[in-house]
Amino acid sequence: VQLVESGGGLVQPGGSLRLSCAASGFAFSIYPMSWYRQAPGKEREWVATISGAAGSIAYADSVEGRFIISRDNTKNTVDLQMKDLKPEDTAVYVCNARRGLNAYWGQGTQVTVSS
Repeated sequence: VQLVESGGGLVQPGGSLRLSCAASGFAFSIYPMSWYRQAPGKEREWVATISGAAGSIAYADSVEGRFIISRDNTKNTVDLQMKDLKPEDTAVYVCNARRGLNAYWGQGTQVTVSS
């Protein structure tokens, strides 16, 4: 099983980034996929989740209206489009697949929002 995130970087406040997570080694299309983030000195925080068929999506209040999660079950990818980024969005963003007792995590990609 592999989850490989990409797309992180340094962006100014108000800017945008698109993160992507490429999955392999499991039945991607039936797994709900999520993004989490962890800022320095803080606990891991849930960001967004999309169901296997993309029929159900949920966001943390802190990103609602600014972030969009999407998935492509033909490519086994899940993306996180982020706009209107704020300094408090600075964190390592991690991709997660979870179904039943199975849970898989990526290594993460750093997002830094700073002027």
